[in-house]
Amino acid sequence: MSQKKLVKQLLKKLDKLESDREKLIDKLAKALDKLEKKVVDKKTPVKKSAAAKKVPTKKTPAKKVAAKKTPAKKAPAKRAAAKKPAVNSEAS
Repeated sequence: MSQKKLVKQLLKKLDKLESDREKLIDKLAKALDKLEKKVVDKKTPVKKSAAAKKVPTKKTPAKKVAAKKTPAKKAPAKRAAAKKPAVNSEAS
């Protein structure tokens, strides 16, 4: 075979290999995307399903104890200020 024919054959093989390589890269990228989606999908439902799977425990109704009402402590009013006007009005 002549060198030109060999070179053409090799170039064809090289082109084919490159196209196969690109196809494989695309397949791998798609597979990775699917895996990432599955991982994300699995993480969120696990939380939801775990919450859904929890068996509600029977709670006995707690008896409400009446809270003792303590009279609120009032801040001492300013009696001196209140008395002064009263004293002035009585004095006059």
